[in-house]
Amino acid sequence: MLDVYDILIIGGGAAAASAVLTAKNRGKTTAVVCNPVETTSLYKAECITNYPGVDPISGKELSELFDRQIRENATDVIEGRALNVMPMDDVFGVAVGNDFYQARSLIIAAGITRENLYPGEGEYIGRGVSYCATCDGMLYRGKTVAVIGNGHEAIEDADFLEGIGCQVIRLQQNGKYEISGGLKADTVTFKGESYKVDGIFIIKDTVSVTRLVPGLEYEQGGIVVDRHMATTVPGVFAAGDCTGKPYQLAKAAGEGNIAALSAVDYLAGKK
Repeated sequence: MLDVYDILIIGGGAAAASAVLTAKNRGKTTAVVCNPVETTSLYKAECITNYPGVDPISGKELSELFDRQIRENATDVIEGRALNVMPMDDVFGVAVGNDFYQARSLIIAAGITRENLYPGEGEYIGRGVSYCATCDGMLYRGKTVAVIGNGHEAIEDADFLEGIGCQVIRLQQNGKYEISGGLKADTVTFKGESYKVDGIFIIKDTVSVTRLVPGLEYEQGGIVVDRHMATTVPGVFAAGDCTGKPYQLAKAAGEGNIAALSAVDYLAGKK
């Protein structure tokens, strides 16, 4: 472990992998703080069909690819949860469990935290329950699906699914749903009424990442950034789902690249 890293990256998905690769190509040392890949929502996705240059691939396979790239190219990988970040003169101190790390710049690529799960939801994630119609919709083409959620995104997803030939049962998010089935989820129950379906898409309001850094600004559940992925705190950048919608892998990868380039420019300006 180094005393001070050039860039510390919090997260282990597409944005983090992209940032690590770019930082290494620019000759910077990086530490990546991330949870085990098996705990991520991407890992549980059935099939990703809209990531450029990659044939349809399971969330598990793509997650493992990102994880391998991070481990092969980062200076150090620290498994654990970043508890807080403390700006300290020319560096940032990051507490991970009982350990403490320092870096000259920081990239937050920690994704989002979803709301409490409906009964049965967790059991069937990746087995009939999905959070992204764009990612998994083609798996249910011509079949009956339920869309649970309020707001514009839920309406857009329902329209998309209808457009590819699905019979859509549109359900509002307000209320307590129960999800059940056999090997895959096939039933949604609400107020005693059950709906038989082939798949369930849950579009929830999202919760912003933990306020890791004092002074960060948030808007509609995401960290406020400019086109350079710079936050309101000098030296801190953010990328991926934690910056807000749309929650897409291609967006996350692009933002991770930009954040790393911006961190490199920031470090150059400090010399």
